[in-house]
Amino acid sequence: MAACADGVYQLVVKEPVGPVAAFTPWNFPINQAVRKCSAALAAGCSIILKGPEETPASCAALIKCYEEAGVPPGAVQLVFGIPAEISEYLIPHPTIRKVTFTGSTAVGKHLAMLAGKHMKRITMELGGHAPAIVFEDADVDKAVKLLSGAKFRNAGQVCVSPTRFLVHEKIYDQFVDGFVAAAKAVKVGSGMEKDTFMGPLANPRRVDAMQDFVADAVSKGATLRTGGKRIGNKGNFFEPTVLTDVPMEAKIMTEEPFGPIAPIARFGSFDEVVEEANRLPYGLAAYAYTKSAKTAGAIGAAFESGMVSINHHGLALPEVPFGGVKDSGFGSEGGSEAIEAYLNTKFITQAPL
Repeated sequence: MAACADGVYQLVVKEPVGPVAAFTPWNFPINQAVRKCSAALAAGCSIILKGPEETPASCAALIKCYEEAGVPPGAVQLVFGIPAEISEYLIPHPTIRKVTFTGSTAVGKHLAMLAGKHMKRITMELGGHAPAIVFEDADVDKAVKLLSGAKFRNAGQVCVSPTRFLVHEKIYDQFVDGFVAAAKAVKVGSGMEKDTFMGPLANPRRVDAMQDFVADAVSKGATLRTGGKRIGNKGNFFEPTVLTDVPMEAKIMTEEPFGPIAPIARFGSFDEVVEEANRLPYGLAAYAYTKSAKTAGAIGAAFESGMVSINHHGLALPEVPFGGVKDSGFGSEGGSEAIEAYLNTKFITQAPL
């Protein structure tokens, strides 16, 4: 509150936007639901959570925890069903005042259009195609270790997974040799087995998509260094795959693979790699490795991305914002920035009586 010289008082208050419709994906069924529920409840909003039909038990257990913790009845509700039917009902409903969605860009655009038609506030965390740039002065061993771990985490089914590896020509062979060795060392199998690092893809369609990406890249001149095939005939397991000298015309350099394939290409200059990094309409996450403070500052500023991580992978922490730009979304989850999207700002001014 502020008081002006003429006795006028001015007050800015934050109020809950109102009931929220939240749509979460299968790949991190607890994490994504918690992000949305916690921000809504912290802001004073109730929330209806549409859980993923592929992983329903996780969200159901989470909501049970909220109930047992004493969250007021009705403040958090859970619904399952046909996604299109639920979104077409909830988003236009006059009770709902905000929509938050994590998923593909195509679906996100449709839901944003529907929300816009009814003037509903939105937070959209959508797909990406994260460039990972390794400069000539980088710690190559560190880059290989961290980038390979991030690439094959959850079989590459992560929205912020590094998906376009752009390596300076002077260290290209060294990086490739290390990355191929790291890919070959990944143990693939059931998550219940000891030392398993990478599990299966979500469904048979993703296996077919991986095979198509590999065939397309090879047909356009890329070299298959390791992997490239389905593992066995049971489950949806696919080999950790590395493609080198991948041309920009290859489909995998434009479409998000969302799987365990690492396409690696060379670059020669800073301007060249910036142009490639920003070429696509996506802008969720971006990574870079360099020992130069000047290069780190320049690439951090040059990336057209909602999140940039340099020399480590410091994204998706609870206390920091998480979100993209361009076709990768709108708004942020995590940090204080997440709560702001669930609040309306009201200005109150009063003259003396």
